[in-house]
Amino acid sequence: MRLKSKICIVTGAAQGIGAATCAKFAAEGATVIAVDRRAGVIEGASETFEVDITDRAQVDKMVAAVLARHGRIDVLVNNAGITKDARLVKMTIEQFDDVIDVNLRGVFHCSQAVAGTMCSQGSGVILNASSVVGLYGNFGQTNYAATKFGVIGFTKTWSRELGPKGVRVNAVAPGFVETPMIATVPEKVLEQMREQVPLHRLAKPSEIASVYAFLASDDASYINGTVIEVSGGMTL
Repeated sequence: MRLKSKICIVTGAAQGIGAATCAKFAAEGATVIAVDRRAGVIEGASETFEVDITDRAQVDKMVAAVLARHGRIDVLVNNAGITKDARLVKMTIEQFDDVIDVNLRGVFHCSQAVAGTMCSQGSGVILNASSVVGLYGNFGQTNYAATKFGVIGFTKTWSRELGPKGVRVNAVAPGFVETPMIATVPEKVLEQMREQVPLHRLAKPSEIASVYAFLASDDASYINGTVIEVSGGMTL
């Protein structure tokens, strides 16, 4: 049990990779704090908080409650994210702002809210959800690509700033994953997506969660400032 007794916050916890991460962390012995806009039953969660991560007051209130009950925060997984796709010439300001607010500003809010505690402890792990889109860009995803490039910038910067305090910061860049985010994609398009991957399949959320669990654990104690691509080789 690699995360025994660790206090771990997971955002975007209600479905997909977030839900799988909660279940994996719990199986590894963690106390899981599940955070999402829509509270509900989440497998493996010890506590759930209904939080809009774009609202700093809500984030601070949640972090304060976790500290009041547990006295520490060991891991933050910045998993929450949204897409609102359109080509550059068609994208609305609202589409752009909404994705920036959740995927970039929300990550900043959550990370800043826990960083002081982690530094005071002399230990902690922050894990950011990037994407292969954040490495290579993607048609129709100006806003999403910008945020996923952005969290890589966060990761590289924070690993330098927080590393001397004993806090590791890393990012995971998944490829195509079987999540509700792609539930509306036509089967013909899904098949094309599978063909782009040498393994000829999409990832399961649990496969991304396993990478988060490794990075959160002491097995990854010398990994800092790294972006791990988990894409089945699609970018080869």
